[in-house]
Amino acid sequence: MPSKPSEPPNHPSDQERSTTSWTIPEPGDVLSYAYLWADEAERGKDEGLKDRPVVVVVARIVTGERTELFVAPITHSRPAASHGIEIPQRVKQHLGLDDERSWILATELNRFIWPGPDIRQVPDGDTPVYGAIPARFFEQLRQAISEHAEAHRMRIPKRTE
Repeated sequence: MPSKPSEPPNHPSDQERSTTSWTIPEPGDVLSYAYLWADEAERGKDEGLKDRPVVVVVARIVTGERTELFVAPITHSRPAASHGIEIPQRVKQHLGLDDERSWILATELNRFIWPGPDIRQVPDGDTPVYGAIPARFFEQLRQAISEHAEAHRMRIPKRTE
């Protein structure tokens, strides 16, 4: 993984970002995804057990049209102190998420090539994208993830493509 999460880039036109019928996500976008927890991977699982929202932390072109994404999970389970960032209710409402308290974890990520087999359409939608978190909130997440990565406290389970 790069040493630091991506900065939110300038948005190119949708045509330039297109992969099949979905646009290539950018840092800060929230996707529906079958997330594989690190502890599930350690128990031998290679697929996530539950579809959940995730935040794109890094999006980088690896070769040609292949784009690698690193995503952080959103959970209702309160993480240990400093392991996650609570999502403000107004952000959850903007994204169309439920009213329960939620956190974005800063201690583990999934890595995959876009679009990948674990992408899901949002409920009642035809896209995998809920929307995007605000730039200031993304910067908080980016900082928290960078601190955990620099302290070697980041977990990225190996996934099948």
